[in-house]
Amino acid sequence: MTAPSLDERIAALDAADPLAPFRERFALPDGVIYLDGNSLGALPRQTAARVNAVMAEEWGTGLIRSWNSADWIGAPRRVGGKIARLIGAKSHEVVVADSTSVNLFKLIVAALQAQPARRVVLSEPGNFPTDLYMVESALRTLGGDRRLQLAPREQLLAQITDDTALVLLTHVHYKTAERYDMAEITAAAHAKGALVLWDLSHSVGAVPLELNAARADFAVGCGYKFLNGGPGAPAFLYVAERHHDRVQSPLGGWMGHARPFAFVDQYEVGAGIDRFLCGTPPVLAVAALESGVDLHLEVPMAQVEAKSRALAALFMELVAVRCHGFGVELVGPAAGAPRGSHVSFRHPEGYAVMQALIARGVIGDFRAPDIMRFGLTPLYLRFADIAAAVDVLAEILRTEAWRAPEYQVRQAVT
Repeated sequence: MTAPSLDERIAALDAADPLAPFRERFALPDGVIYLDGNSLGALPRQTAARVNAVMAEEWGTGLIRSWNSADWIGAPRRVGGKIARLIGAKSHEVVVADSTSVNLFKLIVAALQAQPARRVVLSEPGNFPTDLYMVESALRTLGGDRRLQLAPREQLLAQITDDTALVLLTHVHYKTAERYDMAEITAAAHAKGALVLWDLSHSVGAVPLELNAARADFAVGCGYKFLNGGPGAPAFLYVAERHHDRVQSPLGGWMGHARPFAFVDQYEVGAGIDRFLCGTPPVLAVAALESGVDLHLEVPMAQVEAKSRALAALFMELVAVRCHGFGVELVGPAAGAPRGSHVSFRHPEGYAVMQALIARGVIGDFRAPDIMRFGLTPLYLRFADIAAAVDVLAEILRTEAWRAPEYQVRQAVT
């Protein structure tokens, strides 16, 4: 029997895809292959209707009454409870609030204050910059002789000591898609008496997560990547129930008060996860995020991960064949290894190549100094999209179209 051709194999993969119907649930522009959902998720069609309803009915008609009648005041806990189902947590352990950076700061300080005799925050070099910047900010705020220590991931476990207060890691690396074994790292930290804070920004909505099963202490994540919550969508934070009475946010905003509408002068820390709220929730943004989260709750995460791995394997296979000899180098896990839901390649002219791709309707992104990053969003990407994108990449490399002057100019956002 003759082996199926590549085109036949790709057609068969798309025909058998259980997630294929979800593509129609997104407003995708014609002529675009969108490979940047790991940076900004595409717009779910249901989101516009939901946000318009909040504006026209709840805000326009309900006015301030909607804080009660539409439960605006409960939105951070309600949406947090939905996200909890995606990350393997209890509903009262997750709340939507602020940005990822602000939530990192709150939890870093809370963890360090809960471990006053320990001096070290341990992370890895090349972690997402805001994670490291927030550690530096927390250490400046707290003062004393605490310090940040960076250890390569292959040496990380050996660097957890009796002086480690907090291990801060990104579960899926933003550049390489390398994925930590959450349960292993958390258990090793706990064995030394340290706490662990996981950044789930490139994990939530892309890979299965079980925070409670892994005995995670804290976690943060953003809403605008795989959750499709919109640009600048609110973030979320998780605090394990066993820590609720042990830790306190350093930002005592009125929404974290035990009695926010008592309007007393002195701060009284709120109960449970509510103590990590701060300012007034951005209702329109939370409504958009909730719409994206609701869409994800319709999808079995096992199917999402299985398709993500298949998309990545096809991408790597085709690049290895069609782009061979043009200076493209795979970055991160090989096919079959645990990974997140993006694929990255190194090229000396990666920025210019990516600009040429974007000009031709294949949208990925660039991460300095030389990485082209392609997000694989299983809910709306087809296997045929991957093949077409690699064809465009190969043509750009073969013709050196990336040399055009307009592709050499660095934009503000890469």
